[in-house]
Amino acid sequence: MLKILFVCVHNSARSQMAESFFNQYAQAGDSAESAGIEPGKMNPYVVRAMAEKGFDLSKNETKGVFALYKEGRTYSHIITVCDAEAAQRCPIFPGISRIIMWSFPDPSSFVGSDEEIMEQTRIVRDTIEAKVKAFIANPVEENAL
Repeated sequence: MLKILFVCVHNSARSQMAESFFNQYAQAGDSAESAGIEPGKMNPYVVRAMAEKGFDLSKNETKGVFALYKEGRTYSHIITVCDAEAAQRCPIFPGISRIIMWSFPDPSSFVGSDEEIMEQTRIVRDTIEAKVKAFIANPVEENAL
């Protein structure tokens, strides 16, 4: 059984997308949550991009990874979806079998017109979706620590 925690900096974009895709495509009994190192507010471009795929993130709250740690939660895998420097700030959860680092651009850093930002967000969304599907098909990940 896979119990995944996806972590990014603010839990406002990448980790929320990964959690949604994992819970959509995972086998029965497998589940995912997401959290941020410094919880922020949901990214409106991510909310819009995910709605295009049928996911409603408009009411999602951001969560803090340290709060989950303090609750004593355990996971089979921690998957960071931020850059390596930010990932180093994540706590080490007890009982973890694998820590995996995936790096995706941060939608909060995108600039341009509304449509240009949406297009960049869609690319990240689709890349995360493909990576999550590949992981579900083969959870033995080459980037595991």
